[in-house]
Amino acid sequence: MALVKYNNNSLSAITSTGLTAGAMTLIKEQTASSSATISFVDGTSDVVLDSTYPIYIFKFINIHPSADGEFFQFQANASGGSGYNETMTTTQFRAEHDEGDSGTGLGYQTNGDQAQGTSFQPLGRTVGNGNDECISGELWLFGISSTTFVKHFMANSNTYHQSNYSQNAYTAGYFNLTSAIDEFQFKMASGNIDAGTIKLYGIKDS
Repeated sequence: MALVKYNNNSLSAITSTGLTAGAMTLIKEQTASSSATISFVDGTSDVVLDSTYPIYIFKFINIHPSADGEFFQFQANASGGSGYNETMTTTQFRAEHDEGDSGTGLGYQTNGDQAQGTSFQPLGRTVGNGNDECISGELWLFGISSTTFVKHFMANSNTYHQSNYSQNAYTAGYFNLTSAIDEFQFKMASGNIDAGTIKLYGIKDS
């Protein structure tokens, strides 16, 4: 078999790599400042949550709570709905390791799941409110504009727990409804989001 060699001229003749530029698009960024809730509503303040993108991603960065040991959580509204109380079934597990190297764990979290529940869903483990404590991660949403299928989501987060643990949590589930979803809200289980940033992205060519 002959060896094919490429030079600068042959490489410069390439006009397409097959990669799509800008497939992941930043839609909206919100920064918390003693905020009770942070909401993203389709058609409001330049927010897009419709059939434009088949996949949406929320990235939450350095979410710092006012109250110690509380969950960072989210819920949604179906199109035309209100109250942020849609029915979901979810699952969660976590791995943990403490700063003193004396405690580790890997296990299912029964207080991080719901079975046809309508509560706000935790996106990780409880967060400390020390000056350097926070939670960061991302939430993926699939096919939220579908009027045929349930709405799946997956999240991965890392928490600085109030007992000085690093806790990596995986959360997943589905909203058990066939209506489109076009509103999402984030909040702490108690108290405010003192600081942190939430960014909404859309993935167009997916």
